Amino acid sequence: MTQILQSYIGGRWQGAQAAGALRSAVNGATIAHTHAEALDFGEAVEHARRKGLPSLMAMDFQERALRLKALAKFLMEHKEQLYAVSAHTGATKVDSWIDIDGGAGTLFAYASIGSNELPSGNLVHEGPAFPLGKKGGFSGTHVLVPRGGLAVHINAFNFPVWGLLEKFAPSFLAGMPCIGKPASATSYLTEAAMRLIVQSGILPEGSLQLVIGGTGDLLDRLNGADVVTFTGSADTASRLRVHPNLIANSVPFNAEADSLNCAILGPDVSPDDEEFGLFVKEVAREMTVKAGQKCTAIRRAIVPAHLLDAVCEQVASRLAKTTVGDPADERVRMGPLASHAQQADVAERIALLRQDAELVYRGEANWIGAGTAEGAFCAPTLLACRKPMEVDSVHTVEAFGPVSTVMAYEGLDEALALAARGQGSLVATLVTRDATVAAKAIPAMAAWHGRLHILDREAAVESTGHGSPLPTLKHGGPGRAGGGEELGGLRAVKHYLQRAAVQGSPTMLAAVTGEHVRGARVNDTAVHPFRSYFEDLQIGDSLLTHRRTVGEADIVAFGGISGDYFYMHFDEVAAKDSPFGKRIAHGYFVLSAAAGLFVSPAPGPVLANYGLDTLRFVKPVGIGDTIQARLTAKRKIDRNKVDAKGVGQGVVAWDVEVTNQLGELVASYDILTLVAKRT
Repeated sequence: MTQILQSYIGGRWQGAQAAGALRSAVNGATIAHTHAEALDFGEAVEHARRKGLPSLMAMDFQERALRLKALAKFLMEHKEQLYAVSAHTGATKVDSWIDIDGGAGTLFAYASIGSNELPSGNLVHEGPAFPLGKKGGFSGTHVLVPRGGLAVHINAFNFPVWGLLEKFAPSFLAGMPCIGKPASATSYLTEAAMRLIVQSGILPEGSLQLVIGGTGDLLDRLNGADVVTFTGSADTASRLRVHPNLIANSVPFNAEADSLNCAILGPDVSPDDEEFGLFVKEVAREMTVKAGQKCTAIRRAIVPAHLLDAVCEQVASRLAKTTVGDPADERVRMGPLASHAQQADVAERIALLRQDAELVYRGEANWIGAGTAEGAFCAPTLLACRKPMEVDSVHTVEAFGPVSTVMAYEGLDEALALAARGQGSLVATLVTRDATVAAKAIPAMAAWHGRLHILDREAAVESTGHGSPLPTLKHGGPGRAGGGEELGGLRAVKHYLQRAAVQGSPTMLAAVTGEHVRGARVNDTAVHPFRSYFEDLQIGDSLLTHRRTVGEADIVAFGGISGDYFYMHFDEVAAKDSPFGKRIAHGYFVLSAAAGLFVSPAPGPVLANYGLDTLRFVKPVGIGDTIQARLTAKRKIDRNKVDAKGVGQGVVAWDVEVTNQLGELVASYDILTLVAKRT
């Protein structure tokens, strides 16, 4: 008896009656059914708002980052269960690694981003604050806060696990409960991942729900605090984008759509160059990994006209060595398409492309493995278009499978024009060994492509490849690619936060942001701030140091220690002709002298200084000038970590202002320190 998939809605698994059959991509056998029961999306939305949202807001960014890390570890420990299910989608071991391990890796990445780049609490200060008046009593800044809504994520069939997790990770970190809706064709793998997630007990109830089947009236129930994201075809994205309720309530809609990504072989590359082989390898790999079912796959290989035949010959040679069949067989390097419907769609689109392009290579239909005759296989298919500027189909029709078209260009400008004919894509690769080619091409390509991959022999050593979105880089593109953004490190978290401008006195802004703002009231403590443990230290705790007059001996001694004998510090005559009109102290001497003024030298709670941020030397310090420093606790981040001895630690950023005898600011920066907790 085949499995009946269930939705996870309202804190329970729902669905018991079989509906649509889902077939194995490998042998056509029915392996699961979607459920027939209609879901109460009112319950789903209410559960997210009443249960999920309060649970998430009871935690802060740092605590949610810890949950993501724990979930990533759990999924990696149980990934073999998912690998077994993934085989039915036609995925090879490499394909499954991209989807399953890649999904867990994205959780790890956002756990790290949350821990290292986000504050304690649930407000991000997009500073610095800046004065709005002449007297310093009125300032402005920007803050980011959780939207107070839910995120609906609608995903494509090609990455059932990664697709769910790469959207969930930044949403969860931003404090938004999620409802994930995978494409039905491979939803059995997403459901298997969701069962592990629920089993782990790591996520607060209501923070992630799963919909198997259609979305019904779900989008009608959203409001302006919510967000909808979509990955899939450009046609579906266009229909969803104009949903009446999304428009009426200004619900943000982010689309990442399939696109006609390209790779350009630079005019400087010859068949004898290593870069030629890299180009051929990249095109062939993008055709066969996931059987070409990647929204980032190379659909158009744009090459110099005199090299078209050579490129086609080399790519075809690599494709001929690609064994196709049941991924369970160790000889197989490419599996089937994800579904029989996809198989029919790709065949139809190949026929459309062949109206304007010639067939260069098509693999034989000799699939390896028992029962594969009933599978959803498609042989690798390479086409060539010798006059791509004169036709349209190669720039408008996408066969979402192991299909690519090699097209000829005359001159770099024509290559760039061909790249733009795709009307926007997720990624484009430029293979060149000439930096001047890259310098000309990349700015032009950037207008139409979301990510630009420059490949040469130097980058090839570590390149992650054309088709691999990375958590730290933007994923998305203009035009046909949907016009949206995903991933991109902290950028993705900010997509799910609401930005607001805040105006007020520096003291009020400091209270709101939880961060000291220049001009705000400070607390001149009786105890040196460096003697306070993390728990006891308050934002605004401050020390105004004693003063120090800078003498010529200081400059001479610092030059001797540092080896910095720049004329501004030592040449009296040349210095008089400079904009400052005199010899001045080294900026780094001012920094060092300031540290000498405010550091408390005895052992204490401050464990280490691990960096400076926002350093600026504002005015020169000359011989005879007197400097003074103010040290103020600016920001505290509790990362919930302990050292090897079990002692808790937090991060404290200190605002440092160094002034001269006239009260003028001469240096400004933040110091980052690790500070011990009392317990």
